[in-house]
Amino acid sequence: MDVKETKLKVAIYARISTDSQELMNQVSICTEYCARMGYEVYSIFKDTISGKTISRPAFNLLLNDMRAWKFNAIMVTKLDRIGRSLKHLLGLFDEFNTKGIHFIAVTQNIDTSTSAGKLQMQIMGAFAEFERNIISERTKEALRNNPRVGKRGPDKKARKKRGVSRNPSIYV
Repeated sequence: MDVKETKLKVAIYARISTDSQELMNQVSICTEYCARMGYEVYSIFKDTISGKTISRPAFNLLLNDMRAWKFNAIMVTKLDRIGRSLKHLLGLFDEFNTKGIHFIAVTQNIDTSTSAGKLQMQIMGAFAEFERNIISERTKEALRNNPRVGKRGPDKKARKKRGVSRNPSIYV
């Protein structure tokens, strides 16, 4: 979907962790940006909950509306408003991309409706994949070099080889 062809209909998501923080600052930054850019605001979704929590009431509603194709862009003030876990963020961005949903983080100049924004997200994804691969390699190497460590941590017994019985009497 080319932004020049279609006016963006934006779902704004604002999240704070505690009641002592100010939610309306995020909302006003996003609505002012939409007004400047000529974007239509579909709805504003607000949560007061930790960003580590994957299931958040307003965010779940936003995702349901996204899956029903009710808007074509999601806007936040900063990337950490939608999540803190890299794994969760990458899963979300993969779904956004599949659905043709643009993502905009206003104060960080991330806008996947532009070529530069798409490149920035691809670079972030490449670094995240690299990090996952390095962790996997280190884990496999540690398991290879320590026969007393199983998949879930230190074992009291050496790892059992598949297809080999521990009962020597069956070989007699």
